[in-house]
Amino acid sequence: MKKFHLSYFLPLILFCLGEAHAQDSFINPIIPGGFPDPSICRVGEDFYIVNSSFEYFPALPIHHSKDLINWELIGYGLNENIYNSSINLSDVQQEGGIHAPSIRYNNGLFYIVTTNVYSPLDIGKDAIMANFVITAKDPSGPWSEPHLILGAPGIDPDIFFDDNGKVYFVGTHAPGNKFKDGIGAIWVQELDLINWRLNGERYTIWEGACGGCCVEGPHIYKRNGNYYLVVAEGGTSFNHAVMISVSDSINGLYESNPKNPILTSRHLSSNNWVNSTGHADIVQLEDGRWVMVSLGVRNEIERSSNMGRETFLIPLKWEEAISRWVENDMGKWEPLIYDWPVAAPMTGKVERYNPVIFENTHQRVQNYFYDDFESLKLDLNWNFRRVPREKTYSLNVKKGFLRLYLKSQNFSSRKRYSLLGIRQKQTHFEFSTKMNFLPINNGEEAGLSLFQKDNIYINYSILKRDKGIVLSLYKSDKLGGVEILKEGFIGDFNGQLILKLNSEGAHYVFQCSKDDGETFEEFHKVKNHIILSQGYTGAYLGLYASSNGGEETSYADFDWCKYSDKR
Repeated sequence: MKKFHLSYFLPLILFCLGEAHAQDSFINPIIPGGFPDPSICRVGEDFYIVNSSFEYFPALPIHHSKDLINWELIGYGLNENIYNSSINLSDVQQEGGIHAPSIRYNNGLFYIVTTNVYSPLDIGKDAIMANFVITAKDPSGPWSEPHLILGAPGIDPDIFFDDNGKVYFVGTHAPGNKFKDGIGAIWVQELDLINWRLNGERYTIWEGACGGCCVEGPHIYKRNGNYYLVVAEGGTSFNHAVMISVSDSINGLYESNPKNPILTSRHLSSNNWVNSTGHADIVQLEDGRWVMVSLGVRNEIERSSNMGRETFLIPLKWEEAISRWVENDMGKWEPLIYDWPVAAPMTGKVERYNPVIFENTHQRVQNYFYDDFESLKLDLNWNFRRVPREKTYSLNVKKGFLRLYLKSQNFSSRKRYSLLGIRQKQTHFEFSTKMNFLPINNGEEAGLSLFQKDNIYINYSILKRDKGIVLSLYKSDKLGGVEILKEGFIGDFNGQLILKLNSEGAHYVFQCSKDDGETFEEFHKVKNHIILSQGYTGAYLGLYASSNGGEETSYADFDWCKYSDKR
């Protein structure tokens, strides 16, 4: 039986804590967990956000909301129904894969434009940056096959629909400097949507407010006849920032806002609750107001968190400001004035607690996930590292169970091992599963996994050794191997076990139950900084099975899996 969400308890919780009034406040991040590089669009009363997914699959997660503070995962831009070999996510490298998408809507059709970054297995060859567009009438899918845009360099593209009917592709490149990984300047060129190709001249329009330091993530908007270009700058870490410029022509020249950056945390204390804020997109509401979404990293453990880069919501206001002084035809100097967006106009920074955007709305707590595997379709929250191999799992061989087949691969660089997980959304949480697994051959294992990368993980599993069956807890080491944290033989084991991971304070507490949850024994406790976010992605909590190089004939059955955070 599924648990009830605690949605309607939030007003009481917030009131008792004295933190905010639930009827007029919401808590950032609005989409917790590893959902970075948000892009947003509005269609009527509906809002949609798409995020980067890198090496994870399904790719391009899409959320929907009507109030900007409650978001539901409704689908993916790339899934098993439309995946093809032109977008290689089968053996993609870590930190590769799907980068910084942009979602837009025009004339009844949704568009997502993004980049797949793939490093060839041949050492020395340059990375392949495949920019492509997918379309859909319904953002929950189905989405079209990827339309590759040939001759489009760089990453983080945008698609802009001008009011004169022309369509533009906006990208990044680094003219004359191949060592900048395709970033450093923004270019724009007309895009033919019939033949999916670039037409006409390409224009380099801006190198950022700081002269080309990691200029990426461009988005173009048109307001009062002027074209505004928003970019990310400073790298996606502590110096991350949002910059903006303006031009009366889409092809430039673009004039920098003298108040840049319009959003950053680089000037704040190391103890500020969030850092690395940047890579933003903005959207106009039906009533004329504007808001911004950006990524940020919560400062929970050593200026970082297990969740990595998440999606935050920031109020926005347009104000007149002097750009510069110009000489007119009469030889007199006069101010050149543009409207400029002011992010978080009251404080100038991303705030944890904020007034709601729409009256009579409140943020529902979504701190619980439960899957009893009764459905014949995998829940949308589950992800794989890379496209899974055939016969990795089954939901119909044994009704009400997830069957995870033991593959010979284990955690290895660029491999597709038998692993799936859900995003960790808070520092303090509880994650557990009931597993039926009786290993026969040496090396066979199955259980829980807390993972960040191919080389950053903790596994808690039943494992067959020469002398018997053990409960094993081990983590990756810096040399590419593993470090056993604790092992213990299990006597009279019938194959049924509940494994539990409880995150308490600065520790992960690993527990198990042999009596169907009546009692739990503590197995081991470790520091939780082991799985701090590394690079672009956050931590996942998942299920893992491997024969560790042996035959692929065995399997593990999982009866249920649940996660609850302590927000």
